[in-house]
Amino acid sequence: MSFTLPALPFAVGALSARGMCQETLELHHGKHHNAYVTALNGLVEKNDALKGKSLEDIVRLAYGKDDLQPVFNNAGQHWNHSVFWESLSPNGGGIPGVLEKKLVEDFGGVEQFKEQFKAAALGQFGSGWAWLVLAPTGKLKIVKTPNAATPLATGEGKVLLVLDVWEHAYYVDFRNRRPDFTDNFLNRLANYENAAAKLQKA
Repeated sequence: MSFTLPALPFAVGALSARGMCQETLELHHGKHHNAYVTALNGLVEKNDALKGKSLEDIVRLAYGKDDLQPVFNNAGQHWNHSVFWESLSPNGGGIPGVLEKKLVEDFGGVEQFKEQFKAAALGQFGSGWAWLVLAPTGKLKIVKTPNAATPLATGEGKVLLVLDVWEHAYYVDFRNRRPDFTDNFLNRLANYENAAAKLQKA
């Protein structure tokens, strides 16, 4: 079973009017993400213990193991990016009532959530990710992870939303302005409908 690059859930140019141009997605999805999938398939092919396992199983299995670090890097990046595409929408930014209620309950309000999420995104030194997860306690929580690390591996909670803060995610559109990229995500691109659906399912 080889892994494949998932199709974007929107047209490649669909986010241009909301601050993420077609070139960004062609490079980020078509080149960067695709390279992780290709590399992962090559590594799995050479390791009988990984063959037939799901992506999630491979991420968990390889986490924290020095001999499987290249496997984790590529599997983690494949999984993280797959969730990132689901976290974007051409109609993003609007927060459904069920999610808004939970944000108010656990963060004190939508603006407080955005402030804390932005702090995590900007506080992640170098490459990495900012996540909104539903923790095992039943509370919403914001987590940041470096490089390919992911809450899927650390067990910190069920992922509802993620922002990629690797430079390749924003350099074409925002150059080195990660704060502006994060604001644009939270207010215009974030697929809160998808996050709300995941929250209800959980």
